[in-house]
Amino acid sequence: MEEAREYRALFAVDIAGSSGRGDVALDQIRQTLSTALCASFTRSGVDWEACLRHDLGDGMRVVAPAGTPETSLIHPLVHELTEHLRAHNLLAGAPTQIRLRMALHAGSVQVDRDGTVTGRPLEVLARLLDAEPVRAALAEAQEATTALLVSEHFHETAVCEGRPGIDPASFRQVGVREKEFTGSAWLHVPAYGAPRATGPAPVRTATDRPAGNTKMISKASGHGVIYALGNGTINIDGKK
Repeated sequence: MEEAREYRALFAVDIAGSSGRGDVALDQIRQTLSTALCASFTRSGVDWEACLRHDLGDGMRVVAPAGTPETSLIHPLVHELTEHLRAHNLLAGAPTQIRLRMALHAGSVQVDRDGTVTGRPLEVLARLLDAEPVRAALAEAQEATTALLVSEHFHETAVCEGRPGIDPASFRQVGVREKEFTGSAWLHVPAYGAPRATGPAPVRTATDRPAGNTKMISKASGHGVIYALGNGTINIDGKK
């Protein structure tokens, strides 16, 4: 008998630079991440125990319960998780500090009775998590704790409406070419803003007027998250 297919929101995280830290440090940061995820999902109104979770070794894939509002996985979840890890990093030594790549997608997946989840949307999620644009964003934005890449579909359904706590202007369209997946996605770096395609990201005030059609401003959300916003499209193509 074929198992039911259900539309689910999908979330994945990966700890940047986790290799070479040693087993003790890796165990500590894995535990810290698990605790932070549980707290962030709970504060976002998403039942952590009802989520279907898959350990990725140095990260985690989370399939949200059916009916979970997709917007809640961006705000407050992404911003809660970012703030939680930022607070952790202020007190942690270098071996146990955590910086995350994050990916969001949604689609129809097959959910088996034992909780196994399969389907093309999971493959897309994995490609987004490993994509060069989100890796490059986190490498460039050294002040940032997290970097998020959302699929075109997720952007259309959860970002474009500009719900409270979600500023569409803080997302930048990028090109993704990762293994068999080629398409566009949207990059967001909480508390830092989307980086430029090349070169260091300058610090600008609201009165600065950079050359070209780019305009950088600062904006604070209700949760105290600061964004650097800009106009323009970034196209970054790369392979893992």
